[in-house]
Amino acid sequence: MMATRSTVPMMVVGGNAPLRAVPGAMLWALIAGAVSATAFAPLNWWPVMVGALALLLVLLNRASTAKQARRIGWAFGYGQFAVGLNWIATAFTYQSNMPAWLGWVAILLLAVYLAIYPAMASWGAWRISRDVVPDRQPIVLILSFAALWIVMEWVRSWAFSGFSWNPLVASMPIGAVLPVVWVGSYGAAVVPIGVAGIIWLVVQRQWRLAAMLAVVGAMAQLGAVMMLSGQADMMRPNNAPLVTIVQPNINQANKWQEAERAANFAKLASLSPARAEQRGGRLLLWPEAAIPDYLEDGYSAYYYDVPPEVARQKLAALLGPNDVLLTGAVKLEIDRDGSAIGARNSLFAVNPDATLDTIRYDKAHLVPFGEYLPMRSILSRFGASRLVPGDMDFWPGPGPRTLDFGPGRMVGVQICYEIIFSGHVVDRAKRPDFIFNPSNDAWFGAWGPPQHLKQARLRALEEGLPVVRATPTGISAIIAPDGTVVQSLAQGVAGRIDASLPRADRPTLFARMGNKAGLALAAILGLLAIAFRRRRR
Repeated sequence: MMATRSTVPMMVVGGNAPLRAVPGAMLWALIAGAVSATAFAPLNWWPVMVGALALLLVLLNRASTAKQARRIGWAFGYGQFAVGLNWIATAFTYQSNMPAWLGWVAILLLAVYLAIYPAMASWGAWRISRDVVPDRQPIVLILSFAALWIVMEWVRSWAFSGFSWNPLVASMPIGAVLPVVWVGSYGAAVVPIGVAGIIWLVVQRQWRLAAMLAVVGAMAQLGAVMMLSGQADMMRPNNAPLVTIVQPNINQANKWQEAERAANFAKLASLSPARAEQRGGRLLLWPEAAIPDYLEDGYSAYYYDVPPEVARQKLAALLGPNDVLLTGAVKLEIDRDGSAIGARNSLFAVNPDATLDTIRYDKAHLVPFGEYLPMRSILSRFGASRLVPGDMDFWPGPGPRTLDFGPGRMVGVQICYEIIFSGHVVDRAKRPDFIFNPSNDAWFGAWGPPQHLKQARLRALEEGLPVVRATPTGISAIIAPDGTVVQSLAQGVAGRIDASLPRADRPTLFARMGNKAGLALAAILGLLAIAFRRRRR
């Protein structure tokens, strides 16, 4: 008889003693990924993410085949996305065209797709770190994994229209990820991965490599702190805009009810009148889709519940002589025979004389299945529909633009979901004084709004610009250019914020380079991994 070989998977590294694969590695990775989701808002248990990533590195290091490494990475990603995106299910409870339980199916299917990106990073890092002498293998795995994770998060931000919600860096405190000012959110994934790698190297007693990573990370953090401190010493301009942010606490279930229309407007109006200290002119900021009325003239009378001039006069009555109201509302696209053939999720500027400013912003990055139904001709046959009420799909606008209302009031606009796309929130040719993010987070339960706020804070830090959020149920906020929340209104309360906005900082390196900076870092990390890999003796 032939001698039987052990059925326990083994991995031989550099001809030395083999490493045994971890039994149930895929299950451990799934658990680690699921637990890591608690590092994101609202729980913010960021040390859990570091520990989960350290475990993931160990599991990858002990994987016996490329296929197993890919499965381990996929299981980690699946657990993280399936738990972290639980808020999506809440959105399905506010529509009647599809059963509410379908929201949980949507999460699990979306997680199947999103987990492909961690899987590819894990597979690639495992391949690069093979056939390396044992004392070099951990650092090669750490460097290649960080490089590929950065690239995969960037790809996730644009592939199939993109979904960059909860990048890895969003699991960390803002104060710990200041290198975002240089390499952006995707590039700053190196921070939690690097900390996890240091822990692993310490456990492996590779003190010199652990110290090397710690010193490089500390230098990057210190450099960012010094840069931001230098920015803070700049003089505050005298033309700081005054803003009033209104949070009416209108529940999504009541938002589109005809019987609630008057009450909803009364909530907005009661929080909007100017105060004595605001007589010099202010920007009155209302949330996304704040009003159901059409504000533009020129539509067929069939589409108006309220004449547009009447709707505008109601809004203008809330304004002082130098005020401007920025409010979310719907714009219709009309064909030659007067029929509506599409809609746009827009931000309108209403003047004190009840006219609309010629400047308008149309949301460019629309939510698939929320504002439009992909492959409508096919999916509609199976009962699928979009979540936002109405039969017409929304049309996208041209992209970031700056609305010019005079000195100190150059407004960059990103409506709701758009704020999550790192590097795509500002018109580079006409830099604004701040970014206004009107949003409707009333769809998204307890976890979605704080996660959305965290990503808006990252955009402020990346661009060196204040970010202002106005939402119907929270979290509305003013965010300083260093990512700190200056003022905010909690979820589920009605209120207003009256404030003079923080100054804009000078453009950061990321503001100048965009995601090229993060990809350049990924290339450097990849080259370092190869350099360590070639030092085989």
